[in-house]
Amino acid sequence: MEVEEILLECESRMEETISAIEKKFINIRAGRANPNILDGIKVDYYGVETPIKQLANISIPEARQLLIKPFDKSILGDIEKAIFEANIGLTPNNNGESIFLVIPALTEDRRKELVKQVKQIAEEGKIALRNIRQDANGNIKKLKLPEDEEKLGNEEVQKLINKYNKVVDEKLKDKEQELMRI
Repeated sequence: MEVEEILLECESRMEETISAIEKKFINIRAGRANPNILDGIKVDYYGVETPIKQLANISIPEARQLLIKPFDKSILGDIEKAIFEANIGLTPNNNGESIFLVIPALTEDRRKELVKQVKQIAEEGKIALRNIRQDANGNIKKLKLPEDEEKLGNEEVQKLINKYNKVVDEKLKDKEQELMRI
């Protein structure tokens, strides 16, 4: 393995970390309807765990409301049960045709709580980035390169972590602003 390969693998893993942070941020809602809050919910459809998005149309009739209209009305109860059991903090309302999810307005305390959660996710992301840096530096050391080449490799890894730490900070700042906006 060469330094370039180590750097490419390092950057690839850092990209995956950023993607993971973005996914976690999406699940923290800011008082507005967003179909992505249903992403992790699967419904038992004829013995197969199936994402809600594959079983129903999801629309936003109002700013703080989601409408889930299943293609097959016989699974309405199953979808309702899956949402309830997913514990996303929303109560499904079934009208026999479709399911409504009303997203409650956030209180100031709840907003601050969510900002703390977002900061925790960002910090976990930064820890993951530091671990990736440590692995990359360890791999460079294993190459037993001349001291100056090893130092250059470590500096390149440091440039990568600086770049991705900035990305995490920007994403955190954007999410904080979104959560604190009324």
